[in-house]
Amino acid sequence: MASKPGLLQVIQSVLASAFGVQSHKNYQKDFSQPDVKVYITVGVVFVILFVLSLIALVQFILP
Repeated sequence: MASKPGLLQVIQSVLASAFGVQSHKNYQKDFSQPDVKVYITVGVVFVILFVLSLIALVQFILP
């Protein structure tokens, strides 16, 4: 069994997957983890921050 990934590794993995540049090796490693809660949590936080940043950008550009 693979060792438990650190928070930074999980964040890097989620960002790489979100932008479509995740390597197949890392993809396989991520899916071999027994606990996916941390990946789901980081993914949800990323999506929320991404949407909020888009809203803020639109509010900044449009009067």
